Amino acid sequence: MAQKTLNKLTTKGIQKLIRDAIRTRRPVSKADGGGLTFTVSKAGYPAWVLRYRIHGKGREYTLEADATQDDFAITAARVERDRLRERIRGREDVALTKRLGDPSSLSTFMALADEWYSRQIKSNVRNPKIVRRILDKDILPKIGAIAPGDLEPQHIDGVLQAIVERGAPTIANDALSFIKRILTYARKRKVVTYNVAADFDLTDAGGREKPRSRNLSRDELADLFKAMRTTSTLGRENELAFKILLATCVRKSELVMAQWKEIDLDEGVWHLPAERTKTKSEIRIPLVAPVVEWFKELKVFAAGSGYVLPKRRIAKRSSKPHISPDTLNVALGRVTHSLAHFTIHDLRRTARSRLSELGISQEVAERALNHRMKGIAGVYNHHDYFEERKHALTLWADLLVALESGDDYNVLPIQGQI
Repeated sequence: MAQKTLNKLTTKGIQKLIRDAIRTRRPVSKADGGGLTFTVSKAGYPAWVLRYRIHGKGREYTLEADATQDDFAITAARVERDRLRERIRGREDVALTKRLGDPSSLSTFMALADEWYSRQIKSNVRNPKIVRRILDKDILPKIGAIAPGDLEPQHIDGVLQAIVERGAPTIANDALSFIKRILTYARKRKVVTYNVAADFDLTDAGGREKPRSRNLSRDELADLFKAMRTTSTLGRENELAFKILLATCVRKSELVMAQWKEIDLDEGVWHLPAERTKTKSEIRIPLVAPVVEWFKELKVFAAGSGYVLPKRRIAKRSSKPHISPDTLNVALGRVTHSLAHFTIHDLRRTARSRLSELGISQEVAERALNHRMKGIAGVYNHHDYFEERKHALTLWADLLVALESGDDYNVLPIQGQI
């Protein structure tokens, strides 16, 4: 099939289809090419459907790919389309296989990877979508159709070098780790006798990664606040989210999934439950005056949602009701600034560094970031330092406000170790 007939749809086009279906209360669909069609029910629920013919009969297969309307979801659907068409070319009726269950063995690396992901990753790791993304984008398009026993070292090297050449060494390291684990899974189940990736190490992928040390100075924070104010495409909700991340020292996922029932704006306390913290320990986060005002503004934007940052796009029924963590990554990428590269997680390192600069003691600063205490102190010291953290976060928030307003923020408000 000619390349020009593939990949016709765009993110904006898909969003319009969903709006049209909801407005007219009629199902709509549009072809992307290669038999792949984006459909929307009259209730507004989207899905990707692959239409094909086999044994002289027309068939339809509803894809497993996420049907949310962003660039990654479209890419994932196209990857799954191409994988399915390979199986169809081998005279497999994929819709029938799906209905009856796949009786075949793990005859391709793709099938092997999918089983490994389903059994060992999907419900057992914190961010399974990261693994799924690397599989679908970087690994399976290269070696998915090869039988596990036919893999050669050059196949593994080809996957890794393609990632390195596009400037993503960390992803190359992750890809190597996943391939090794998949093939170890296969060896245990006698699908292969030897892990062909076993001799590869980080020097064959992205190299040994150095611990990140990036944090933003006071001047850089002032420049960032100015850049956020002048970036028209950022959106006030995203700007407020970045301020709250800085001021409260929480992790991105903790804010993204935050619910209003956890937050008491009158008392100025965020009760972060144990199941949503990395340390699996509940923590009360002091909300000082500027942060309370930022949360109040977000509550207006939330428009009655139970979530602080509710999902902003129409999505399929099973999608989560809050924004994706990637939403804030994309938003940060929109900010026009001349600062050296930094990530959202670097904002936590920034907060920790500036807290020390403000004279906050190590115990209080570490507790403010909800880090576990190390050594014997971690065993015996269960004090939550709430009042001390409240004082520390007040100093920190006052500094952030001064940085944003352009006041004399070079005067250190140090009052001794706290």
